[in-house]
Amino acid sequence: MTSLLTNPSALTALQSLRATQQSLNVAQKQISTGLKISTAADNASTYSISQTIKSDQGVLSTLSDSLSVSSSLLNVAAASVANAISVVNQIKNGVAQAEQPGADTAKILTNLQQLGKQLSTIVSSSSVNGVNLLDNSQGPTLKLIAAYSDGKGAAASAISTIDVSLSALVNAGAGVLDSAQATTSAAATDLTNLTTNDLSTTAIADTLSNADKAIADLTTYASTLGASQSRVDAQTNFVKTLNDALTSGVSALVDADLNETSTRLQALQTQQQLGVQSLSIANQNAQIILKLFQ
Repeated sequence: MTSLLTNPSALTALQSLRATQQSLNVAQKQISTGLKISTAADNASTYSISQTIKSDQGVLSTLSDSLSVSSSLLNVAAASVANAISVVNQIKNGVAQAEQPGADTAKILTNLQQLGKQLSTIVSSSSVNGVNLLDNSQGPTLKLIAAYSDGKGAAASAISTIDVSLSALVNAGAGVLDSAQATTSAAATDLTNLTTNDLSTTAIADTLSNADKAIADLTTYASTLGASQSRVDAQTNFVKTLNDALTSGVSALVDADLNETSTRLQALQTQQQLGVQSLSIANQNAQIILKLFQ
């Protein structure tokens, strides 16, 4: 039956063309944005998951920056401690020279005092962004941010730290260098400011013992810093690996397969052309009726 009021063929062709156009719009959007899920309207569940992962990635980026700063702090401190050990060894050698008969203790002392000032300079200049791990300004323990646990609202979120036990090298007469004292020594030695008394025949043995004690303490602290550095480096690598994994996860969820989308776009464009032709043919049915009256 043919009707002037209703054209079923045209309606069917129009519906098909409309569906094709909607699919074409989706494909064009995916190609222009590179995303198959760009808003919650595309897929609410997947969009929510991807946003949560992206939020975690933001925290990981902050952690990575923090770990880089921590690595610099530990590197500077470790290098300074190694330098301090070298200077104390020079002081020890100078003190040993002073024990020899006929030694010019005045000149030796002058040299030792310069080395002591060098120790003070090493400590005071060993800072990164205003943080110094050698002068007691950070307290007995340094907490370096290492990891973040997302409770996702159901549990408490938490930040994990790498705790580093600090040693003060110079601390108003209470540090490793300015109050070195071996168990067998009668008194402590301030290696940053040696005096004539430290080179006297009665005190020189204690001065050498105290220098050895300082070297032992410095070596122990260097080991502590080295172990912490290794842990920071391992955590840095882990954070980078985790961030890469999350990036791949988000990509799998929301990124469009452009090869597939481009192929589908070409197919939809062909379907669109055919739909237009089909609609045109369906609309010609009314024209056939007019010919009956000619």
